[in-house]
Amino acid sequence: MERFERLESEPFSTIDTRGLRVRGGKLRELVSRRELLSLLIRRDLQARYRDSFLGFLWTVIRPLIQFLMYYVVLGQFLRAAEGIPDFAIYLFSGLTLYVFFNDMIAGSTGSILNNAALVKKIYLPREVFPLASIGAAGFMGAVQLGVLLIAAILFGALPEPAQMLWFFPSLLLIGVYGLAFGLLLSAANVYLRDMQYLTEVVLMLAMWASPIVYSWSMVKDVLFRFSLPEWFIEIYAANPLTIAVLGFHRAFWGAGTDADYPANLGLRMLIATIIGLALLWIAHRVFVRVQGNFAQEL
Repeated sequence: MERFERLESEPFSTIDTRGLRVRGGKLRELVSRRELLSLLIRRDLQARYRDSFLGFLWTVIRPLIQFLMYYVVLGQFLRAAEGIPDFAIYLFSGLTLYVFFNDMIAGSTGSILNNAALVKKIYLPREVFPLASIGAAGFMGAVQLGVLLIAAILFGALPEPAQMLWFFPSLLLIGVYGLAFGLLLSAANVYLRDMQYLTEVVLMLAMWASPIVYSWSMVKDVLFRFSLPEWFIEIYAANPLTIAVLGFHRAFWGAGTDADYPANLGLRMLIATIIGLALLWIAHRVFVRVQGNFAQEL
């Protein structure tokens, strides 16, 4: 009994054909399984639009319809576009990043459950399932990014080339948090099936808590109008999705001025990325600890 308890507390490890423990940790194991990961990403993408007449065109159509809805209803009817030049590009740049984050989290949360048959039958590094969902989200995000870039060029809304470099830290920041939460939620969803529905609600709230359909200056105006304390806006700006969206605005929305961004945006982004990397390490440790009972729970 004591032996079983000790074995249960040990994390998973991979043994090679010589019976030796594989060095290099999970990263090396995942790299060695890259062909499988690529296969799972293609399968995920094909499954999304299987038997669909328009197929992958929905990758473009869906965000465009969402964009038009927000642009017409919020931007024009509710006049959110007033005071935001090139509102269409402003809205679409924030929406592109949010949709990528949403797809990463929503897809990876259900990834272990959706691959229950594989998990129960054969050994694979379980991380490949949330990683495959994130890879598929990355493909769809790249397509939408291409549409955003073309639209920004057509509208003449792109900033100076040097300013477009904000794209890289923004993408890194959102990728780190997407991976961390993806690993954590995919494992939690195995034990608590309500997690995927709770995640949908939180993601919806996360969108409205970020300056996607309104501007940073509007948030400051509300702070001033209601005499809210200064730390309120610091908490608002500590949201990594908020910082990443503002970075995307810097990269693709040339009409913005310094007043449209919080002070020290780069430093905030750096701190958020470091915290995100720590969160990613913790999320992976938790994932490794709980994955031993995945097959039984499924």
